[in-house]
Amino acid sequence: MAGASLSLNNIPVKVMSQHSHFLRLAQQSINDRVLIILQLHGGNDGLNMIIPAGQYDQYYSRRPNIAIPARNSVRRYIELDSTLPTEKQVGLHPDMIGAKDLYDRGRLAIIQGVSYPNNNGSHFRGRDIWHMGGGFEDYYSSGWAGRYLQSTYGHLGAYPDNFPNEQMLDPLAIEMGSDVSLVFHQEGNIPTSISLPGSPEGLKNLVESLEGFEDKEVDPRGFPPESQDSLYTEELNWILGLESKTEEYAERLYQIFSSASDTSVTYPETYPFAAPRSQLNNPLSGQLQIVAKLLDGGGAGQGVKTKVFMLRMGGFDTHADQVESYDPTLGAHAAKMYHISTAMQAFQNDLRERGLEDRVLTITTSEFGRRVFSNGGFGTDHGDGAPMMIFGKGVRPDVYGVNPDMSLNNVEMQFDYRQVYANVLKDWMQVDEETIANDVFFGQNFVNGDGYQPIPLALEQITSIEGFFHDRYRLNNAVPNPASDHTVISFHINATNNVKISIFDQKGTLVKQVLNERREPGEHQVRVDLSNVDPGMYIYKVESGLLNDSKKLIVKD
Repeated sequence: MAGASLSLNNIPVKVMSQHSHFLRLAQQSINDRVLIILQLHGGNDGLNMIIPAGQYDQYYSRRPNIAIPARNSVRRYIELDSTLPTEKQVGLHPDMIGAKDLYDRGRLAIIQGVSYPNNNGSHFRGRDIWHMGGGFEDYYSSGWAGRYLQSTYGHLGAYPDNFPNEQMLDPLAIEMGSDVSLVFHQEGNIPTSISLPGSPEGLKNLVESLEGFEDKEVDPRGFPPESQDSLYTEELNWILGLESKTEEYAERLYQIFSSASDTSVTYPETYPFAAPRSQLNNPLSGQLQIVAKLLDGGGAGQGVKTKVFMLRMGGFDTHADQVESYDPTLGAHAAKMYHISTAMQAFQNDLRERGLEDRVLTITTSEFGRRVFSNGGFGTDHGDGAPMMIFGKGVRPDVYGVNPDMSLNNVEMQFDYRQVYANVLKDWMQVDEETIANDVFFGQNFVNGDGYQPIPLALEQITSIEGFFHDRYRLNNAVPNPASDHTVISFHINATNNVKISIFDQKGTLVKQVLNERREPGEHQVRVDLSNVDPGMYIYKVESGLLNDSKKLIVKD
């Protein structure tokens, strides 16, 4: 892997491109789909993000000083989906209203208990394991995303000599921040980066102002050895070649970013409630806005063709002061839940506005979860499994797996993280199973000795979610209909909300206000007195959050 660090909107960006090793790998189908990896550094507490509502009493007993309230509180957890079985019933942190909206719109899936056997529990080693796509005893020098990209683009030739080219003008991956992640490493590559801080307007000028070496009689960094067989010569020439390509990438990214229109979507900037000052600003919004503008460019396919983006949020190592001592729904972790939820909601709206929503899938990762029980410092310690979230129009909305066993000290593994990556590669990025099993994951038997196993996480083709929505939000046929003295109007909602039911005549004039009150999730029936309504054709309408529907009603003598 090689990274060139740039800066857009004052956010450091690294670009990853292709080296010449592993060209033996078969060419993969190259589509316009994009994967975003959102890394939550520090080990996210999944139990206060996805609350085990079906096992709430045990949850509360294990972490009474930080547990999110279930009832008798304005800031109680948000019930995700009343249609799920008890073992899958979960609540979202009260500051994840945006995530609830995305789920109801069919743009969020939750995967419970993601880990790997013999979880390491170390930040750096654990992160490397997730990035390299291996097990706790593996020490790969390459990462799973790097190997995927290599299998897809290796047929285009050696990098940097043959990149950019007509088939691929853009970096294969773009990484936000100043670090170089193992996830994008490829065998035989040396990581290198050039720090180019600045605004988009100054990016091109900053790159061009770097002192070059092509026109120097003596390269100030030294001559490579004369022997062309030297490994040092090969690698140094590769590094210098990469630096010479940085200007090309910087110029193109600058032009694409500058040509993209600004969005009308408002991205969240600050957390509106109590939290440490360092956690108030949303660190994700700016990164997501850059991704949206780069993918859009000038519209009509003028954006970057980059396949994988990595974004980062830090500060999830919450050993102490995870919550405010006087209110477990507030504090540092709450702010992060708000930042993720609201920023991803804005991002999905932005993508839809730009006509890009069919192309982008986002997955969250964190090196481990937290312990089931809280500690005396209003925090949590290093644990094992944790939930992952997948956002996008291409997701299959659901809760995969069941609530963790709250009698244990750690959240047990239900899914190996490599299962998640493998299924996303197969269904979303459309990589064949043989390449996934052999070239990306080296034939590892990471699921009960069987390797890759299918999980329906993402869509091979974007389809309607009408069935998913109708199971959770619907207005039923009135019974009886035609009716004389009365009828019963029933409806189902999947979120606590105000429900308004009205009856109109054919001219749109309000005839009767049937209901206007707050209702809990579930199926509801309302008996409607029609004794004072003249015979004729009417429309009855329900309005409740995402549910806005109407049907005909015939009143007879």
